[in-house]
Amino acid sequence: MQKDRNMTSIVFRNGLCINRGVQQVADILVRNGRIERIDATLSVNGSVQEVDCTGLWIIPGLIDDQVHFREPGLTHKASIATESRAAVAGGVTSFMEMPNTKPPALTQELLQDKYDIAARVSPANYSFYMGVSNDNYEEVMRTDPRRICGIKIFMGSSTGNMLVDDMFTLEKVFADAPCLIATHCEDEGTIKRNLASYQERYGDDIPFEAHPLIRSREACYASSHLAVELAKKHDTRLHILHISTREELELFDRHTPLKDKRITSEACVHHLYFTDADYAELGALIKCNPAIKSLDDRQALRAGLLDGSLDVMATDHAPHTWDEKQNKYLAAPSGLPLVQHSLSLALTLVQDGVLTPERMVELMAHAPADCFDLADRGYLDEGSWADLVLVDPASSYKVTQESIAYKCGWSPLEGKTLPGVVKQTWVNGKCVYRDGSLIESQAGMRLNFNR
Repeated sequence: MQKDRNMTSIVFRNGLCINRGVQQVADILVRNGRIERIDATLSVNGSVQEVDCTGLWIIPGLIDDQVHFREPGLTHKASIATESRAAVAGGVTSFMEMPNTKPPALTQELLQDKYDIAARVSPANYSFYMGVSNDNYEEVMRTDPRRICGIKIFMGSSTGNMLVDDMFTLEKVFADAPCLIATHCEDEGTIKRNLASYQERYGDDIPFEAHPLIRSREACYASSHLAVELAKKHDTRLHILHISTREELELFDRHTPLKDKRITSEACVHHLYFTDADYAELGALIKCNPAIKSLDDRQALRAGLLDGSLDVMATDHAPHTWDEKQNKYLAAPSGLPLVQHSLSLALTLVQDGVLTPERMVELMAHAPADCFDLADRGYLDEGSWADLVLVDPASSYKVTQESIAYKCGWSPLEGKTLPGVVKQTWVNGKCVYRDGSLIESQAGMRLNFNR
């Protein structure tokens, strides 16, 4: 039994800690926002807050490397304040947000504006991508790799008119990038040709079932292949987001340890949960880019989580208003809100025997921390920041409109019963969420990177 003589401490008692591929019942001592000690039995002298975790899992806070929180300029859909609250309600303690806001984050000054907002309102830790356009190379090169998660290139059409389709620009950015490049990969030429064919056939009444045929597997593979070839040519640190097809998995190294990879990949929970059969019922509610594809693709992606083809699991949380989603195919925007429910969707994979709890934690906490070289995050390790989630794995809940924390107020999961209830979320040693309620509205810190 170990002793501690400090006067103010928090001890998490008797939880099943899942960390670094191991499950063990242990106590966790937290002081000054960091994990100080983990032991089977801890004795702490002086003032102490005790948190009984009997029957609960204690896991590292999830790190979502791809979200769209819509601020500035699109706050009728969402805001950094509302969506970061939804994040901690779902056990996400750190997020990395995309640049396609209004205006897009294409200068260092506009990027800093987003950091300033998050510093005022976010209960979760935060980082923001620097955006790339066809003509902001000099601004991109000013990016500080120690302070920003990465630079984002839309190699396909995107919300916010940020398509980068100039090969000279792509070559220069891939050659000179000061840090990790994250890409959205869909080939614009292929998509335009497919869309023209469907418009000729259906006019403005294209069925939503056509979405994965318009934003096709060929479009995904062509663009991902180009990104991989550019990265190999220039030895770029590349991370390809939201892989959606079986064919793309062939592009990735499944044998090299993650920390040694120069090219990594991400799967999103909606591509692992839904299939194209769900368009008939959900239509625009699951319209997203890249599109949700076939059962065969879903099975391949699930297998890729196990064999190392896919390195990270995230959301691409992208809310739109209910009214916007009621439009016909051409006018309905792409994207769906997911950050509050990503842990439960991952737990469906655990429940179905696709993932072990240890692998789930690796994909959603350890791997994004390693992939982005995050400093002192993603693990239940002594010395790390105390980003912790207490989960009741034996409970389930029904997604109702009343329980949805997203500003948009809807979810394609409404009416479904999902496993695992987040009981508490702690960020930097502060309880930000407990039993359905936000406790602390500003506990997040700007993420730093070991680069």
